[in-house]
Order: sequence, then C-alpha cells, then structure tokens
Amino acid sequence: MSASNPFLQPVQEPLLDNKLAVSFKVLLGLYLIIPLSIVVYIIDQYYWGNYLKSILPSRPEHFIIFQILFGTPHIIASAIMLTSNKEYFQFYKVKLLVMTSLITLLFGIGSLFIPYMVLYVTAACWTVYHVFKQQHGIAKGVCRLPDWAFCWLLWMSVSAGIFIYIGVFLKNSLGVQETEWVKMIAFVLVAGLILSSILCQRHIQTTFGKCFMWSNTLLIVSSFYMYTQQYYFLAILIPRLVHDATAYVFYVTHDYNKHHLNPQNALFKYAKHCRLHVFIVLPLFSFALAFVLQAYGDEWVNMITRFFFDSEIRKTVTLGIIGYLSLMHYYTEAFTWQAGSPLRKYIRFSK
Repeated sequence: MSASNPFLQPVQEPLLDNKLAVSFKVLLGLYLIIPLSIVVYIIDQYYWGNYLKSILPSRPEHFIIFQILFGTPHIIASAIMLTSNKEYFQFYKVKLLVMTSLITLLFGIGSLFIPYMVLYVTAACWTVYHVFKQQHGIAKGVCRLPDWAFCWLLWMSVSAGIFIYIGVFLKNSLGVQETEWVKMIAFVLVAGLILSSILCQRHIQTTFGKCFMWSNTLLIVSSFYMYTQQYYFLAILIPRLVHDATAYVFYVTHDYNKHHLNPQNALFKYAKHCRLHVFIVLPLFSFALAFVLQAYGDEWVNMITRFFFDSEIRKTVTLGIIGYLSLMHYYTEAFTWQAGSPLRKYIRFSK
C-alpha cells in the first residue's frame, strides 16, 4: 500500500457499530521484525558459525517460497479487492485502463527500444518509493510532523532504500568499484537519515509518535547493515515483511467491515457458504493464487503455447502478468485509500 496520504485522515472519525479499527499499536508491533532479525544475525555470527548466511540465497527470488510469502500475495490481494467489488472497478475503470495502456507502452513495446537496465532501475525505484511511502504515510498520522519534515524523511529513506535495493539485486552486474560507490552513497544517505531523524523528533509531541518515526528510520538502518554484512535475504526481508503485513491489516479490516454481516460479492458469499471466516478469505485466496502462479504459471502457459504454436514464451506469468499486477498495485494504492475513495469508508483507526 502507498499513498499521498491515504491513512492520514483524522483518527477521531465517527465510530460505527460493529466496525473493526486499524490499531496503530498493532502496526507498530510489526516492526519487531527488526530486533528479531538482529538477534538471528548475532546467533548466526557467534553460535552457528555463519551457517545461516551460507544457506540463505543471495537474492530473495532465488527461493520461490520468498515470492510466495512476500510481495506477490499482497499485490494479488489488492487486485482481487479492487476487481471483485464491482463498485470499485466501475469507480476506477478509466484510471485502470489508462494505466494499463501506459504500462503496455513503457514495459511492453518500450522494452524493444529501452535498455533492460533502465526499465529494471525504474521499476526498482518505484518499488522502493511504494514501500516507504506507505510506512511514512501511516507514521505521519501518528507523528504529526510538519509537511517539510515528513517529505525530507521520506525522500531520505527512499533514496537510501534505492541504493540498498540496487546493491542487493544488481550486485552480480556491478564491478568492484561500482559496488563500493553504491555502498558509500547508501552509507551517506543512511547517516543523513539518522541525523535528520534526530533533528525532526523535536517536532513530535508524543513518545508513541517518536517510536513510529524511529521505527521507520531503523527499517532503513537495519536493512543497510544486513546488506553490508552480506545477509542479502534479511536486508530485503525486513522492510518487505513490515510493508506486506501492514497492507494485509488494512485489507482484512476493510473486508471485515464491508462483508462480515452481509457479503457483497461472489467471493465472500461463497466463503460464507463454506463457513470461512472473513478474516482469512483474502489472505487464503491471495496466497493460494500466488503459489499457483509462481510455481506453475509459466509451465502451464508454455504447455499451451507448445501445443498450439510449437513454441514457448519465457516467464509469461512470473514476469509478464505478475509484473503488470505489481506496477498496477503501486499505482492504484496511491489513491484507493484516500478520502473520498469508496474503500476508505470502511477504514477507521484506533490507538
């Protein structure tokens, strides 16, 4: 999830009967992945003899289980939510069609002329921006930072995150000198983020708000440290887990408030018939679909193309379809949770 400020409507919204609220304490609790990862790192360093480091993949997508558990499911969940509720699809259909056309032009037709590395870095920057815009957007509702401080911390985080991302995912494509430059730039940006956080915390009136701000800062700091220690899997896992889990908190809260008394689409009507609780419908369906698409999607498409056309299309599902859904997710999450959105009326907050 990401937005210009989708989560930052006043916390004191009118409370409706039987409405579930998004708890800021629960959202803050998700950042416990940071100390837990540090503990795992220390145990591996001093007790396991770097065994964990040796077996973890250097790039998360080397393990299909990573893609099945992180990233893809919440992207699919977002698409399901938007398309399975007819009123949402109708409300946003023009934006969806326009963005689909732009993605097709840039990453489809454009890939014939634009270097792959340019497209990759573009998608990487958008991914990092999407992840940290969500987390900082939520924190602003608690921290009440001035706009300039919010923007400064956000862009420091995004800038540092981009270089960490590049350092992890393009490390095999970078030369020794380029790798050192990436690390140095990331270090300067991380140091600047820490200093900025120290200066900005005086604008936050509550301890809870300061904890939220520093949690976002530590999200970058811990990821950078794991990157420098070559724990690449943990470097990506830390922000990815916080981001995805936060998204599901919003999705499940929305679904409960919209469908728990009177299911309003086919998915939840069928789930009620099967006696599935509203809480597990979207996570269960999205994780199952992510598994099927990641594990078997390309193989099934190739079986069909071999049968009809005696040829194969590489990574049609894992790169084409899931890539499209990812880019659409980054786009739609920027407005689907804003005030005035049909989704937003099913979300309220509590501390």
